[in-house]
Amino acid sequence: MPASGYSLRATVIESLLTAKRPDVPPRVVLRNTAAVILPLGLGLATGHAEIGLGVAAGALDTMFSDQPGPYRQRMWQLLLASLAAGLASVLGFLLGDQLLPMLVATAAFGFCGGLLVVFGTDIARVGMTSMILLVVTAASPTTLAGALGGAGLIFAGGLLLAMFSVAAWPLQRYRPERHALAAVYRGLSSLARQQAHDDADVPALSDAMTTLQHTLLGRHHASGRAMEAFRVLLEIAERIRLELTAMAELRANPGVHAMFRGDAARVLAAIADALEAAEPPQQAERALQTLQASENALLGRGGSGEGLAAHIHALSGQLAAAVRNANWAGSRGELRASAAETPLPLALRSDSALATLRANLTPHSVAFRHAVRSALCLSAALFIARKLALPHGYWLPMTAAIVLRPDFGATFNFGLLRVVGTVLGLVLTTAVLHFTPHDPWAHLVVMAVLCMAFRYLANAHYGIAVAALTGTVVILLSFEGVNSSAAVADRVLNTALGCGMALLAYVLWPTWERGRARAALADMLDAYAGYLQALTRPGRRDAHREARTAARTARTNAQASLDRMRAEPATPPHLMDLASTLFANGNRLARTAMTLEAVMNDHDALPEATEIGAFAEHTAAALHTIATALRDHQSPTDLPDLRALQRSLASLLAMAEDRRAAELLERISDRLVDNVNTLAHIVGRGEREKSATTA
Repeated sequence: MPASGYSLRATVIESLLTAKRPDVPPRVVLRNTAAVILPLGLGLATGHAEIGLGVAAGALDTMFSDQPGPYRQRMWQLLLASLAAGLASVLGFLLGDQLLPMLVATAAFGFCGGLLVVFGTDIARVGMTSMILLVVTAASPTTLAGALGGAGLIFAGGLLLAMFSVAAWPLQRYRPERHALAAVYRGLSSLARQQAHDDADVPALSDAMTTLQHTLLGRHHASGRAMEAFRVLLEIAERIRLELTAMAELRANPGVHAMFRGDAARVLAAIADALEAAEPPQQAERALQTLQASENALLGRGGSGEGLAAHIHALSGQLAAAVRNANWAGSRGELRASAAETPLPLALRSDSALATLRANLTPHSVAFRHAVRSALCLSAALFIARKLALPHGYWLPMTAAIVLRPDFGATFNFGLLRVVGTVLGLVLTTAVLHFTPHDPWAHLVVMAVLCMAFRYLANAHYGIAVAALTGTVVILLSFEGVNSSAAVADRVLNTALGCGMALLAYVLWPTWERGRARAALADMLDAYAGYLQALTRPGRRDAHREARTAARTARTNAQASLDRMRAEPATPPHLMDLASTLFANGNRLARTAMTLEAVMNDHDALPEATEIGAFAEHTAAALHTIATALRDHQSPTDLPDLRALQRSLASLLAMAEDRRAAELLERISDRLVDNVNTLAHIVGRGEREKSATTA
């Protein structure tokens, strides 16, 4: 897609052809499929197919709440999803034949379910599950006893899925933590192989670091002595990333740099392998010996690595500590070192649920607008399906609930892929059932294969996954006696109508990201300024970690805002160019700040520490001024003369005894001035271009 313009044709082609690498482990695919297929098979074998269908439906609808994370968190999410599914099912069964009460219920569930996006993707899935089951069960109204029985089966399906999800808890107590750590160390290995950073700055590693912090320090983290080793490894990973960033930014002695980074990459990859396998890091120990031999040969006998030497020695020590702690990380080991309890960084802690909801009960909130759209769209879809007496009409509001998202790009993408996937599912299911023996057990095998394909591909290519889901649902309904050909044709019609209604609901009351992108980018610059201010307090590593996490979170939010704006039509080209350029140059500033932190960590006493702190304060103040100007649609004014301040600092550093540290600091301060002045120029130029375009 063009960086500065929107093309419908390019968007459609990109949506249809873009596929990600599947990230669902095979064990998750198998246990999720087993939770759906086994109850159904048992029901068929014992002559209680309806009971099997109810449990299978509950497992199928709560399947996507089985997400990676600590076992406690996983259990909590699945229980919440099961309870929401059971409650929605009771109401659907009881009110299904009463249109007005059902419209009230769909509006309430649509609004509450839509508002749950403020708590993140996992909790938002719970809201979506409740909306789906409300309209699906409303198609089969029954008595109170029948409603309680049916809802109980659906709830039991969710519980069965939860049991399968946490079945390994007693045997592999720390598996989620080990795998989250392994993902970070594998990302660090990839970072080490890069000789220089690109503007993307390894976003996958940033996401993995945030996930790891939630896993090890979040509300549902595990307890035990091994967790202390995990937290030590988390802190070491943060410091390794700082050193790798600093080494790349210094651009000193390319030969030594490349050789040492290659050795470091092999050590990090071996640590990741050991963590995943829960085995002693023997391969990592051998790789570490090779790295230390290279370190001694290159730098131990007076060899010069210029300003690189301090970072090489620091990184070598951190890698040795990581290997040592990896040997005790897991239920098989016993930690020989202690670590203080580390809280989750403030930037990742959520406020109380009530405070968060209260803050979003305003038309200016993206979540509130999404909640209103969900409520109206879900109710309107149900009303149309009932008034037109559409066969299997519950697919219409169900599709609207699934497709409608808080942003235009995701709504359009999910809608397009759902229609295309449903049509593909029609062809696929028709062909498969034609060549499959007309036998329930044969159909059950086909359903298992399709269910596995759906779970495995849902995050890789939604359209192909929907094709598999269409076949899964059609075969599931065939066990109730629904004709498969009619079911598929009805699904295509209702899916197309539901997608159209979801897109129309968004267009009628949109929340365009172009109105929010400046604020997200300004928040990113303010977070970078806060990071620099934290670095003015040497020795406060807890404050440094908090500020670094806040900066990473703000950068992630800005990246998401940029991606959403790029997927929207009618985004002004000058705004897209401003946002992209600001984001790229902001990344450069963040890497310079990380280099400064690494230098501070590697030296017990910095030359001219007071003057460096004052310079960092002035730089942070300039960043705050630029962020304010960006929010207010103005050109930044009254900025301090950072270049003059940097020259004065350089003069003082020239007289310092520690020449190597002084040269590093002079180079970093020069780069900081370039970074900030570039950002100021970009914001000012953006305002001039906007004025010219408007004129």
